[in-house]
Amino acid sequence: MEREDEDSLDLSHLTEEEQSTILNVLQRDLELRRRDEGRVRTLEQTETDPGRLRSLSGAWFSEEQSRRYRNRTTGCDLVHATIRRKKTKGKEYVSRSNGYREDTEEDSISRNGDTDSISSDVTEPDKYSLRTSSSGSSLHSSYTLSGSMMSLFSTGEFGLVEVRGRIQFSLVHDNHKEELHVIVHRCEDLAPARKNRSDPYVKTYLLPDKSSHSKKKTSVKKRTLDPVYDQTLRYKVNAGELRGRTLNLSVWHAASLGRNVFLGEVEVALSLWDWTSTQPQWHDLLPRVHLSPDSISSRGTVFLSIKFIPEGSEGPGLPLTGELHIWLREAHGLLSNKGGAVSSFVKSYILPDASRQSGQKTRVVKRSISPTYNHTMVYDGFQTSDLREACAELTVWQREGLKTLLLGGARLSPGTGHSYGEAVSWMDSTEEEIAVWTTMIQNPNRWVDATLSIRTNLTHRPK
Repeated sequence: MEREDEDSLDLSHLTEEEQSTILNVLQRDLELRRRDEGRVRTLEQTETDPGRLRSLSGAWFSEEQSRRYRNRTTGCDLVHATIRRKKTKGKEYVSRSNGYREDTEEDSISRNGDTDSISSDVTEPDKYSLRTSSSGSSLHSSYTLSGSMMSLFSTGEFGLVEVRGRIQFSLVHDNHKEELHVIVHRCEDLAPARKNRSDPYVKTYLLPDKSSHSKKKTSVKKRTLDPVYDQTLRYKVNAGELRGRTLNLSVWHAASLGRNVFLGEVEVALSLWDWTSTQPQWHDLLPRVHLSPDSISSRGTVFLSIKFIPEGSEGPGLPLTGELHIWLREAHGLLSNKGGAVSSFVKSYILPDASRQSGQKTRVVKRSISPTYNHTMVYDGFQTSDLREACAELTVWQREGLKTLLLGGARLSPGTGHSYGEAVSWMDSTEEEIAVWTTMIQNPNRWVDATLSIRTNLTHRPK
């Protein structure tokens, strides 16, 4: 019998409404604690004087409190423990509000380990294949991101439990079925959410899609810090689209009442994954490192082809002037601030002409992270010499109702910083963009294929 079974109160005389009121007060107290933890983290980053930091953060008070009340259970913990064990009609009462408001949609997790009741996308892999595979390999450092993409779409604090431990999983892509199989094997040495235990489960998202369609979960393994899952989570996605996706695996303690507790996460850029290896790999769980939307350097990838047709190159007098053709094929992994599917379109200008007549755009492709535009833009009136002074600006936009939001873009040009003898801000092409533009000039009448980052650091230009 655990000690927590002894530390309880008799709340049978309280009505459901009264108990709900108590929980609301405790929940508010927890939120205030998390806000204060955020304040302390900010102080730790800005305050250099250790003595002043100890005073401002309240560390001195916490130390004194821990000395005086080392073996005492707090009132909050006592009430929480009592209400958690409340039974309704012989079945454990489960409230599925999610941990730290990390999700907006309601979670529905099986509490008995029955994977079929979680999702049709969860299956049991062949046990023999797991035994014969290696479990000692480690993650190459280039696979992990410097921050958590998931933090762009979540709110709240994630520091209630100090993250530790690791997770073992393997990835397989079935080209025939166009499915990604995320095989979650096990976790080790997880942090205890309470009383030296956790009830952990693993949740995955195929970012930047943060919708319920992208969310997959394993079953909950109760009272263990070393859970074994051996479950496969499946995503319908073709191999080409994987290049613009990031797999997020997070481990959570499933709380009966209140919010689930974050135990750590791993993010893998699938464009860097070694798909020739199907062996299980161990990955250290990491705390959630919050990123600002302004820190994102790329909002996805755009696939295009570009061609220049010189005057008269197709026959006597055809075309009448030089023509520039830009074939916008598709984009992968469009990343919005809110996550999920994006309604998007692409707009183009041939600078220095930024007039309305110069602007062209594709149709709006609704609610897609990897939209197919299949649109060709044609500009005429060019001489070959003009190409060394011009810039093809391609920008990707998100449509939200009547509003349009710039996600990012690319600029194809010589990258000289000058146009017709004048310094211009928009001649700021990257090396990759310059290479595409230069190859096009050197190979007239031929399509030049390009895969470019939808970068967010386009230098502002006057309109």
